Amino acid sequence: MKTESALDIIRSHIRTVPDWPAPGVQFRDITPLLSTPRVFRILIDQFVHRYFDERPDVIAGMDARGFIIGSVLAYELNIGFVPIRKKGKLPFSTVEESYELEYGSASVELHTDAVKQGDRVVLVDDLIATGGTMMAGRKLLERLGGQVIEGAAIVDLPDLGGSSRLRDSGLKLFTLVEFGGH
Repeated sequence: MKTESALDIIRSHIRTVPDWPAPGVQFRDITPLLSTPRVFRILIDQFVHRYFDERPDVIAGMDARGFIIGSVLAYELNIGFVPIRKKGKLPFSTVEESYELEYGSASVELHTDAVKQGDRVVLVDDLIATGGTMMAGRKLLERLGGQVIEGAAIVDLPDLGGSSRLRDSGLKLFTLVEFGGH
């Protein structure tokens, strides 16, 4: 009997939703990963094991699915969590960065006191498509003096060019699975 690997289990629990949120987009839905306790634990353990020995100072999570993975990861590592939110959602003084998506544009914000000078940060999101969201988050963190040591995501969509763009900018990336196509 063949035993499924952790990455096979994770991949098999990612649902593809065609033509959402726009025609031609193949949306990779991680909610099935989260709704099965065993699979959710397998997923989180992949990230915990990655950062357990050389812990960052803080985990930053991208709105909104990066909050789910990032906050649990921060809890498991016993470090702080910083949310990077969509524009207009944070109540305190913020810095803002705009970026392009594969199907539009958006802006994200970060509290001005979210990280301290020299903090080592892992930036977490659910997936990397065009790389715009993660690049914007990185710029915000670095503007405040944080050092983004790695970008982490469950899914890489390499055909959209985001992971290449992020690596070309000097960002180290850690992803668990990739899906070809759009």
